[in-house]
Amino acid sequence: MTQRPEQYRFHQGDRVLPFAAAEYDARLAGLRKIMAAEGVEVAVMTSMHNIAYYSGFLYCSFGRPYGLVVTATESVTISAGIDAGQPWRRCHGDNITYTDWARDNYWRAIRSVSGTGRVIGFEGDHLTLAQSMKLDAFLAPSRRVDIAPATMRQRMHKSAAELEIIRAGAAVADVGGYAIRDSVAAGKREIDIAMAGRDAMELEIARRFPDAEYRDTWVWFQSGINTDGAHNPVTARALQVGDILSLNTFPMISGYYTALERTMFVREVDAASLRIWEANVAAHEYGMSLLQPGARCSEVTAKINAFFEERQLLQYRTFGYGHSFGVLSHYYGREAGLELREDIDTVLEPGMVISMEPMLTIAEGQPGAGGYREHDILIITETGNEDITKYPYGPAFNVVG
Repeated sequence: MTQRPEQYRFHQGDRVLPFAAAEYDARLAGLRKIMAAEGVEVAVMTSMHNIAYYSGFLYCSFGRPYGLVVTATESVTISAGIDAGQPWRRCHGDNITYTDWARDNYWRAIRSVSGTGRVIGFEGDHLTLAQSMKLDAFLAPSRRVDIAPATMRQRMHKSAAELEIIRAGAAVADVGGYAIRDSVAAGKREIDIAMAGRDAMELEIARRFPDAEYRDTWVWFQSGINTDGAHNPVTARALQVGDILSLNTFPMISGYYTALERTMFVREVDAASLRIWEANVAAHEYGMSLLQPGARCSEVTAKINAFFEERQLLQYRTFGYGHSFGVLSHYYGREAGLELREDIDTVLEPGMVISMEPMLTIAEGQPGAGGYREHDILIITETGNEDITKYPYGPAFNVVG
């Protein structure tokens, strides 16, 4: 009977990565600095965002675990046999493929790099209870250290190469916004308009990044009552004259998410709605002016809260006023330490990227019913900020159809 291996290396084709090798080397140097400070001998990354950040490989789990093992000298992605050579082509460093012939070959592949009895760094916000027990069983760590918070802090500070791809993503989001604006018309369905925006963005990404992988770009386009939540999915509701609309475009480029969000109306906007919309636009402009180096997230939040309170609108606010951008998506990643909320005290620093996105939701049956949201992406600079979102906001441009 043929001996079936626990693991092997399947390296074929040319390496194709979104960033130069030097970029990943710099990120790994930062990780190794974190490891040294925490006394960690081996880092075992399991999340999509950290594996992508440190190696370039963005996995598709489909029920299978993936990993990145980093030591003082090695960086090795661990991938499933179903992916063949693709993880190696799309990662920086070495790659080991584990087989399905026996349960837990994934952990045996990790152990072949990590050894046993070491101090293991892990992601406490990602490792499941089941996998945590297997880590202990297979690696027998002398100690475990949760390095997720420290890696999150590292990801908050963007390199020049990251800022370049984020700027490109913001420009692609604008392309989707214009395609949606051109598509809006009474009688058309949300799904029809969403597809127009998505198609335009995917074509633009392919034009700008001919060597990339194309996946996960999407649009949420909501109308009427469907605008009440920021993350409401697209439906087949047909647009009507006077409807409030939420335009939301989300291009994904090599794991990097960007966004454009705008309030719109079909052909006309009533006086009550216009009052709410203009107040939210004013809060948006005020909020963007507050995103300066040295500003504290909680203090920015408090100032925008006061702005809405003065206008008797604070009770309609539905979530925080903005968040970090980078390697993240609606189903993976989050730099939760950089959000504009009352309970976040992070100080803004040059090289951070953050959105300003105030939202007010007025319940059905009340004047001005619907959800109002504007969203720009800003890079914190040495002297202020750079707004990289160019699609116009407000009533002058966004009463359409």
